[in-house]
Amino acid sequence: MRKVIFDANFLFLPTQFKIDIFSEVEGLIGRFEPIVLSVTIEELKKLSSKGSEKTRRQALLAMEMAKRCGIMHVDIKPEEKHDDVLLRVAKEKNCIVATNDRVLRRKLRENSVATIFLRKGSRLQVEGYV
Repeated sequence: MRKVIFDANFLFLPTQFKIDIFSEVEGLIGRFEPIVLSVTIEELKKLSSKGSEKTRRQALLAMEMAKRCGIMHVDIKPEEKHDDVLLRVAKEKNCIVATNDRVLRRKLRENSVATIFLRKGSRLQVEGYV
């Protein structure tokens, strides 16, 4: 069963676009194991306590979505940023990454990592998955 790492912005989709990310991903690739990295949980915690009311509310709902996922505890190396950790773990563990971050998607594509992203605000699409 393939592992799919959910980025923070992907966990916002259910509230932003009324999409059931779990059933949509399953429709694309079949049964899968949803994963959220510990660094993503930390990012959501920060967003839930700072920023606008809307961002805080979305971050709290994203943390609820994350409860349906397995948590993978990872360490951040001193020179790494959040995206670097996602890329490193995805390559090491041969995972698909679900994200809407265009810069991250480009980095993942350059490193032959499959991605799942929102297309035209209404449906999910997979890229690089065989």
